[in-house]
Amino acid sequence: MAKNWTPDGWKACEAKHLPVYEDAEALAQTEQVLANFPPLVFAGEARALKAQLAEVTAGHGFLLQGGDCAESFAEFHPNNIRDTFRVLLQMAVVLTFASKRPVVKVGRMAGQFAKPRSSPTETQGELTLPSYLGDNVNGIEFTPEARVNDPQRMIRAYSQAASTLNLLRAFASGGYANLRQVHKWTLDFMGRSPWADKFAETADRIGEALDFMEACGIDPETVPQLKSTDFYTSHEALLLPYEQALTRQDSLTGKWYDTSAHMLWIGDRTRFEGSAHVEYLRGVGNPIGMKCGPSLEPDALLRLLDTLNPAREAGRMTLISRFGHDKVEAGLPRLVRAVQAEGHSVLWSCDPMHGNVIKADSGYKTRPFDRILSEVKGFFAVHRAEGTHAGGIHIEMTGQDVTECTGGAVAITDAGLAYRYHTHCDPRLNAAQSLELAFLLAEMLNLEAGVGHRSAA
Repeated sequence: MAKNWTPDGWKACEAKHLPVYEDAEALAQTEQVLANFPPLVFAGEARALKAQLAEVTAGHGFLLQGGDCAESFAEFHPNNIRDTFRVLLQMAVVLTFASKRPVVKVGRMAGQFAKPRSSPTETQGELTLPSYLGDNVNGIEFTPEARVNDPQRMIRAYSQAASTLNLLRAFASGGYANLRQVHKWTLDFMGRSPWADKFAETADRIGEALDFMEACGIDPETVPQLKSTDFYTSHEALLLPYEQALTRQDSLTGKWYDTSAHMLWIGDRTRFEGSAHVEYLRGVGNPIGMKCGPSLEPDALLRLLDTLNPAREAGRMTLISRFGHDKVEAGLPRLVRAVQAEGHSVLWSCDPMHGNVIKADSGYKTRPFDRILSEVKGFFAVHRAEGTHAGGIHIEMTGQDVTECTGGAVAITDAGLAYRYHTHCDPRLNAAQSLELAFLLAEMLNLEAGVGHRSAA
């Protein structure tokens, strides 16, 4: 149990990137309604995830974390949830089959609504309005009515998260994740990608392995792991009134948990010392992530780790580096060395998305795929050099056939961005690009394993 901590203690700290609600009474009523709602996830599930992340931290697995930049009310549809889920399954199969390591699957889903903004206002022409802060705060439409911060949106966000979780649980345990279905996970439009052929080859080999196992008396009916999978949810714990309202005390352990998701993370803009977000998350028992960018000094990182994980519990902390393709190999090593020297137990993951945003000539915000790959390679190179485990990837992606990130084998051009640019916030990898990334990651993991085996010898 965190010392001197209460679910509302964050209110006494400095809070950045939180919306200002004009109607305080309406906010209080919404918080009370949410506080009476059932939990979205359970403490035991969060503990199970923490145990799996502890194994990854020890070098015995890999964390695959991905999903929407920002979920929206408008794009809420079971097909969208299914397609993102199955792309993550495809990526996990590639990583598991190629690297022979278990993959922990965590979606940026069922709660990833709120977004920090660089400016509190946005101007179009002669009209200036409050910035769009995510669908659980205000509307993306550029009108005075839509941009009012409405606490009732948190109720709708809870409802959408509950529905999303219900479907994800059904997919994960109801047969959709059965390895016998691996050929059926390929989306129709993936036929244009050369990586679809490579995935089909992998699926064939998995099918042959399953045939052999079945001949030996091992099949999905006798081994549940073959027909179901563990799948967890996560989001940035940005909108603290929502997180506090869904904080519950576990009846078995007496510890507090944020029941809005299995895993929460602190963003690069809110992870400063004395932050309300740090104060809130230090007291919940969930696994915690923290974004680490170029502005983070090693001493500050160590103090934050002492605050968030004073017991140095394995599986508790995931550090998500987000430097940019041209800064990762210069900036990450000093953080890795500091953490190693102090003996903190952390899982290192790579966010190759947020440091690689550019504005294309067409005017669209994009992320060049070659820069994303370059940061991933740099991340693995740093950990090989430091003798530490490159333990995860944190990406913004979708199962939809979008054109938001340029490049990749599907060769999305600057001119082609407008074709299917649907994101509510930042550009996402599409299914083909995500699968291409998975095959690259598998190569990196095998290289890391080879270095490890030589070192052991």
